[in-house]
Amino acid sequence: MIFKKTKIVATIGPATESKAVLGKLVDAGLNVMRLNFSHGDFAEHQTRVNNLREVMKEKGQFVGILQDLAGPKIRIGEFYKECVTLVPGESFTLTTDKIVGDEHNAYVNYPTLPKELKKGHLVLLDDGKKKLEVISTTQKTIKCKILVGGETKGKRGVNLPGAYLKISSITEKDRKDLEFGIKNKVDFVALSFVRRPEDIEELRVLLKKVKSEAMIVAKIETEEAVENIDAIIRLTDAVMVARGDLAIEIGAENVPMIQKQIIKKCRLAGKPVITATQMLESMIKFPIPTRAEVSDVANAILDGTDAIMLSEETTLGDYPLEAVKMMTTVALRVEKEYPRKDVIRQKGRIDEIVVSDCVSDAVVEIAENTAASFIAALTYSGKTARTISRFKPLQPILAISPKEKTCQQLSVSFGCLPICVQKISGTVDAMDFLRKYLTQNKISKKGEKVVITSGWPFGKNIDTNMLIVETL
Repeated sequence: MIFKKTKIVATIGPATESKAVLGKLVDAGLNVMRLNFSHGDFAEHQTRVNNLREVMKEKGQFVGILQDLAGPKIRIGEFYKECVTLVPGESFTLTTDKIVGDEHNAYVNYPTLPKELKKGHLVLLDDGKKKLEVISTTQKTIKCKILVGGETKGKRGVNLPGAYLKISSITEKDRKDLEFGIKNKVDFVALSFVRRPEDIEELRVLLKKVKSEAMIVAKIETEEAVENIDAIIRLTDAVMVARGDLAIEIGAENVPMIQKQIIKKCRLAGKPVITATQMLESMIKFPIPTRAEVSDVANAILDGTDAIMLSEETTLGDYPLEAVKMMTTVALRVEKEYPRKDVIRQKGRIDEIVVSDCVSDAVVEIAENTAASFIAALTYSGKTARTISRFKPLQPILAISPKEKTCQQLSVSFGCLPICVQKISGTVDAMDFLRKYLTQNKISKKGEKVVITSGWPFGKNIDTNMLIVETL
C-alpha cells in the first residue's frame, strides 16, 4: 500500500461542504479541513463540522479540523461608486471618521492608525496593487501621496510594511468565533496577523481558561512576525507560512527564501509547518494546474513542509476534487526521492542536541538500513511521532496513541499515520496490536521488520528514549 506522507489542508466552503464531496476529498488525500472564519456564519461552519465527523466515522479515518480566525484585518470603507481611480501624484486621505469614500478620501477601520503611522511610511491597498506614502497625520487622518494608482474598490485590505502596530491579533469577533470552535472541539486554531510572541501567549491564556487542547497555529504574514520568528516558533504549536499577505509586506521576491528558512526552523524545533496561498490557484477555473504551480508544490515539499494548503481552489473552485488529487499525485512523486533530513547536523550546537534527537536519528537510520516497512511510535501527546517526523524517514510512521485528540492533531504532521488504541501498556502490547493491525489491513507481510520507539516508561510524558526492532 502507498502512503502519502505530505499532509493536505483544504479550505471547505460551498463547493465542498456536502458529505458526498467531503468523502471523496478524504479518499483523494485530504488530511485537515480548514474553516475560514473571514467568511461564512456559524450555521454554515457547523454543517461542515458535522458532515466531516460523519465522514470520519464512516471511513474510520482521522481528519483534523482547523479553525482559522479572521484576525485584525485593516480595511478601507466603501466608495460612493463601485470603483474609483487613484491618480499618481495626487493626495489621498485615510480617516477614522465613517465617511463614504471618493477619489481623494476613504474611511479606515483601525481607530488609532493615525497615531501609529509616521511620515514616510508606505500604505498599500488592494493586495499591494496601490501604493501610497504618508505625508502627514493628525489625530484622525493620514494624508498620503499616491505613488502607484489605478482603479480600486471599497472594502479592500490595507497593508503597512515596516509599521509596527499595537493592534491585538485577537478581535472581539475572533473571541466569539473561538467560543464556537472550542464548543466544537476543533483540533487547531490558526491566529492571523501574528506580530509578536505575546500574541501567541494571549491566545494560549484564552484556550487554557476553558481547558481546550487545540493546538495554536501561528500564521506568518507580517514583516514583524518574520523578525520575531524564533520567539514565535518557541511559543506556538505549529506555523503556517501565509504567503499572500506576507508577499505584500516583504516583497514577493523575498518570500521563497523566507519560506525555506521558516520551514527549516520549524523542522528543527519539531513544530509542524503548513505552506499556504495560491498553490494551485489556476485550478479554481481549470482542471489542470500550471507547471509553475506544480513546481511550487513540489518545492515546498522538498523544503521540508509538513503540509500544503488549498484555499479558494476548494471553497468556490470548479475542480476541488481534482486539486486535492493533483496535490496527492505531486506529493507521491516527490516523496519517492525525498532527501532524509539530518536534524542533528543542522542543529549544529552540541548543547541543543538532546537524547530524543539521537534516538530518533537512530530509529530512522536503523529503519532505512534494515529495510523496515514501518516505524511505530508509541505516543501519548504526539511528541514522539513529531520528533521522528522531523527526519523525514522513508517509512510511514504508525503513530499509536490511546488519545483521540492526539491522533486528530497528528493529521498535520509529515509521515504520521495516527492509530487510536484504547489501552497499550508497553512494547509487548504494541507488538501484539501491530501484528493484528498490519495483518487485518493487509499492509505488511510476515518476515518484514518494524522499528518501535517511545518514551519509556510509556504514558509518563518522557522524551523519546527507547527503540526496538521487531520482525513480524
